[in-house]
Amino acid sequence: MEKVDAGAKTIAVKTADGTVETAKFTEKTVVHGLKDGAKGADLVGKEGGHVIVHSTAEGAEKTAHSVEWFGEKTVHTTEGTVEDVGKGTKVVAVKTADGTKEAFEVSGHATVHTGKAVGRYSAIGAKKGEHVTVYYTEEAGKKIAHLFKHL
Repeated sequence: MEKVDAGAKTIAVKTADGTVETAKFTEKTVVHGLKDGAKGADLVGKEGGHVIVHSTAEGAEKTAHSVEWFGEKTVHTTEGTVEDVGKGTKVVAVKTADGTKEAFEVSGHATVHTGKAVGRYSAIGAKKGEHVTVYYTEEAGKKIAHLFKHL
């Protein structure tokens, strides 16, 4: 996260490809990973931390509806095909292009970006055969999935 401007209600984020994108935040923008009930303005002073911003766009203007705050934790990505979805558990296995199978625990705030809509993992889930990019962090030797983006 590059900059938060409380006056203009904007957040500027450097993406994985190095470009900087800006999104507005509103009173309805929710921030996960900070204190309970955190809003966009609570990100002031947190510049330099890692985030995932979920936004919608109208024309050139993006509006953040939620932000996931990771602080100093690095967000990794893996691309592959969903191989298995645990029954009664929140574990998803993804097979990468080189044949490696990776298991991810799904975070409580995980989201799914289908290309047409963004929703909670708890409502949309993952299905075997879907081609996805998984955005995850590592905690205590486990890969914790925060976002599944359909390709």
